[in-house]
Amino acid sequence: MGLFSQFCVGAEAPTTGAGVRLAQAASPDDVPPPRRRPPARLRVTPYYAPDGVYPRYYPGPDAVRECNATYVQEYRPSGTVIVPHMSCYWRRG
Repeated sequence: MGLFSQFCVGAEAPTTGAGVRLAQAASPDDVPPPRRRPPARLRVTPYYAPDGVYPRYYPGPDAVRECNATYVQEYRPSGTVIVPHMSCYWRRG
């Protein structure tokens, strides 16, 4: 450490010129306000009107929806239970 301290003792930091000091002392009125970008607006429109029918397709003007309801066994950690199960499809009317 002793060797390197001899070289660092005489070193001085470079000073800034007078022009830089004047530029930093400018009044805040000269600085333009920061530009704010408006938030991006995205228009989200659904592809179809949700009505609870899935899959969505047009089955025809005279289509009828047929549904079959049955009871099925489900195996759960608490034991086997019987639950209602319904399956639906479209048919021509």
